[in-house]
Amino acid sequence: MSAALSDVTGATGRGTPRAGGVSGVVRWIALLLLCAAYLQGGLVKLFDFQGAIGEMNHFGLAPAPLFAGLVIVLELGASALILSGRWRWLGALALAAFTAAATFMANRYWDASGQERFMLMNSFFEHWGLVGGFLYVAWADWQERRAAAHVPH
Repeated sequence: MSAALSDVTGATGRGTPRAGGVSGVVRWIALLLLCAAYLQGGLVKLFDFQGAIGEMNHFGLAPAPLFAGLVIVLELGASALILSGRWRWLGALALAAFTAAATFMANRYWDASGQERFMLMNSFFEHWGLVGGFLYVAWADWQERRAAAHVPH
């Protein structure tokens, strides 16, 4: 059984219970929503690689094609880890670190004024909410793995 399916149905590969049934579906949808911006961003960059290169250039990242490729792999790969349940903690920590770094690059409200400052400040703090969500996902996954390791088989 795939890890993603096991999260929804309530069984892990080792037969230990997870959040199953309706709560498992709700949990998976919540994880999908948490990853939605990264899935969308990764896919848009993948299908418009020139646009992705332009974004890297905008933020001063060089060589832009290398950084664009790395961001695509990170956004899609880490989201896949989270949604599949395989190394979920690693995917969550990767997106938390990426989001924290990107927030300081893209939302420098302290360098702006007026309406731009207002919008950048809102985005800055909204992104810290995402970081917190990913840290919680990593912590919860560690706790589940630890508990599963202590359950007699």
